[in-house]
Order: sequence, then structure tokens, then C-alpha cells
Amino acid sequence: MSANVESLFARAAAAESSTGDAFAERILDGGLACFSEMGLRRPTVEDIARRAGVSRVTVYRRFENKATLIEAVLLRECQRCLTALDDAITGVEALDERIVEGFVFALRYGRGHPLVGGLLQVEPEEVLPYLTVRADTALAVAREYLAEHIRLADNGAFDPVQIAEIMARIVVSFVVTEDSSIELDTDEDLRRFARRYLVPLVH
Repeated sequence: MSANVESLFARAAAAESSTGDAFAERILDGGLACFSEMGLRRPTVEDIARRAGVSRVTVYRRFENKATLIEAVLLRECQRCLTALDDAITGVEALDERIVEGFVFALRYGRGHPLVGGLLQVEPEEVLPYLTVRADTALAVAREYLAEHIRLADNGAFDPVQIAEIMARIVVSFVVTEDSSIELDTDEDLRRFARRYLVPLVH
């Protein structure tokens, strides 16, 4: 795993351990709600404190500044996504089906997530860089996570890291731009696409 990815997960673990009290969780929830509705720039610490039902002092006791709070919210959501994805494919043994069900979950999760979906609607210019030109870290996280699963069935015929990156880029593309000539409206549409175009990548 690359140093950047290890660093991200280390920060995520630190954020999780530092938010064990109810007030911190309320602040993160308030931040998630504010950022989803208003974007990353507009909400002030006062807005987030008000949404969380705490004082500004309480926020600053747990998060140094707004930038630190934004990172903590994003890291918590990243952890939640990976945990939920693991749960979604638990019990699915065959790699082919893990790819199919993982693709369905990832696309549904990304499109339906209040932070990603909300920002794309409210403040696309703010969130798009995190999914495109500034997506290096997020892409690395997704790539390493997927590669670990693919390695479990690696028969030496393909490069797990490269395959994982291709899959991650495809998911991000469809999350960012929903309009497509490819029918991806239903879960069965998504499964059909994954079986036709993604599964062959590992054979």
C-alpha cells in the first residue's frame, strides 16, 4: 500500500478515535449536513455548531479549524463507505460476483450519498476537483482497496492494481456524470454492465 494511502487511513483511524464522544459525533453530523446542503465554502463554524446544537467553543475544542473539520467529515465518510462495501459483498465468494455486486453498491452509494450527490447539485465546482484533478488520494484509496480483493483471486494473468484503477475510474465517471447512452438506471442494468465490461478484466 502506498505511503499516501497508509497516511490517509492512519488519519481516518485517528479521526475516528478522537470522535468517540457524543459531542464530536454531533459536530461531524452537523458538518456533513451543512456541507451537503450548502457546499464546502459557505458554511461557517457557527453554522455547523448551530446545526449540531453545540457552541463554537465546543467545536474548536475538538477540531482546530474548519479545514480540520472538513477533513474529519470526509475521512469518516470514506471509512463508512468502505465498511458498507465490505458488508455488501460479505458472503459473495466468487470474484466475478464480488465485482458485480461491488459495482452496483459503489455506484448506488456514490450517487445517493448526501455529501457527494448533494455537492454535485449545490456546488459542483467545489466537489468536482476532489473527483477529478485533485482525486489522486481518493483514487489511490479506492485502487488499493479494490486491488486487495482482486489479489485474493490473482492467477498471475493480470495486474490487480491496474485493474482496480480502471474499475475505480469507471465508477467515479458514472457517479460524476449520470447522463449516458448506457442504461444504468436499475440494479440489473448495473449488473449487466459489470458482467459484460468489468468481469472480463480479470480473465
